[in-house]
Amino acid sequence: MAAIDKSLYERVGGKATLARVHQTLYNKIYSHPWMKLYFEQKPQHVLENQQTDFMTMLMGGPNQYAGKTPKFAHQHIVITNELFELRQQLLAESLTEENIPTTLKQEWLAADETFRRALVKNSIQDCEVAYANQEILNFKPPRAYTQSD
Repeated sequence: MAAIDKSLYERVGGKATLARVHQTLYNKIYSHPWMKLYFEQKPQHVLENQQTDFMTMLMGGPNQYAGKTPKFAHQHIVITNELFELRQQLLAESLTEENIPTTLKQEWLAADETFRRALVKNSIQDCEVAYANQEILNFKPPRAYTQSD
């Protein structure tokens, strides 16, 4: 079977590769001064597994994802272009660190980019809560993050 006939999932190395990349990504997210604020109430391993299952499905692997669509999973979060781009940067770094070949890295990032329109919001007014006591998450970048040294 020619490489072109294989899914992105198969070409990157399957679930083990996705899991490894997502662990690296979420290690970065959970240690980042701004990004970690959005995840304080969520166990890291749960998000890693959900992301792996979702991207497995998206990349043409077996569908084991049972969660919400990205739009509805993030409807209560003010995700600005700046925040989306920061996550993209952390993902790109993770893909490089996990030795994903450049062409596959570009395809992976392009697949991830397709969610920008569904996730990015201009203001808190663009958010919705799924249940009455759900908090809208909107954190400004920490001062240390916005200042240049």
